[in-house]
Amino acid sequence: MTVFLARPERTGDGIPLAVKDLFDTAGLRTTYGSILFADHVPERTAEAVARLEAAGYSNVGKANLHEFAYGVSSHNPHFGAVENPLASGRMAGGSSSGSAAAVAAGHAETGLGSDSGGSIRIPAACCGIVGFKPSHGLVSMEGCFPLAPSFDHAGPIGRDVETCARMLEALAPGFERAEPISLAEVEVGVAWLEHAEPLVRTRLESAAELFPRRRAVTFPFPEGVGAVFMREVAESHRGLFPERAEAYGENVRSKLERCVAVTDAELEAGRRSLEEYRERAAAAFEGIDLLLTPTLAFVAPPAVEDDREIREAVIRFTYPFNALGWPALALPCGPAEDGLPASLQLVAPAGEDARAIAAGALLEAELRRRVAR
Repeated sequence: MTVFLARPERTGDGIPLAVKDLFDTAGLRTTYGSILFADHVPERTAEAVARLEAAGYSNVGKANLHEFAYGVSSHNPHFGAVENPLASGRMAGGSSSGSAAAVAAGHAETGLGSDSGGSIRIPAACCGIVGFKPSHGLVSMEGCFPLAPSFDHAGPIGRDVETCARMLEALAPGFERAEPISLAEVEVGVAWLEHAEPLVRTRLESAAELFPRRRAVTFPFPEGVGAVFMREVAESHRGLFPERAEAYGENVRSKLERCVAVTDAELEAGRRSLEEYRERAAAAFEGIDLLLTPTLAFVAPPAVEDDREIREAVIRFTYPFNALGWPALALPCGPAEDGLPASLQLVAPAGEDARAIAAGALLEAELRRRVAR
């Protein structure tokens, strides 16, 4: 499988880190998953990578991704597909597929990904590991090729919550962990389980039961906000598309054609819808500390070359929290359909990253204890 697109000539003795090839690395080829940048060697390293390296992480390779990070599959038409280490023929998720697969396969202990609609959490879910999307703006995106800047986040991928927490301490100066708590202290709202496949739902219900103070909540999905995302994507590719459209793969090219067609009227309507969504989400969150949802409604689906038919289903539970800018943790919660891992999502309001991580660590420990019995 094509996991790494470039490797340093030497690696240090630090914690092995797979860096999504969307982040610049000085002196090391950085393609952004595009043939347009096949020979691109940056002069400066992205801020997130530099912070990790300064904290003792060692870049062992630039990880493959969906072209320009605009997709949820693990297939790249220019550089090949990333296989799911857990199950051949299944999707590794996207767009941070290489970073997640490298961690799941043991090629790296940690991974750095970006997430604009679920691109950290989706591959973490497909590969049975942990991924964390921080609050918007908590981790610097400097030196990372943008997709839709107000939706873009950078964050950690690891085998467990502790690994992600340590990475976040390096990535976000000033981030402080929450004081130890117990699951009994957390008021949890549970949403969207009815949309999940039967065994995924069973696993999530079982995990939710570990929170004594839980209740079903009706949490809204965003509607009518896509024009905002698409206009930002079009702006990110200004000067490249449509001038160099022939160099884009069909999958991303077709999406960009829709993006550049967004009108000003559609954009303004989308902005109004986004503000209304943020108000409805805040109201739905009142009285709870965390929200528990599926990360995906299903286990890792069969691998596809073109994600357009499955994209909406894959991002259904992750994209809302990019629109909101809220922190969200993807955590495996046991085997489901075909013996593959289900994944739950713990979500907190913006700025409450430490709350989601603290509760996630406790929940992870309880889930492991349950398996060990």
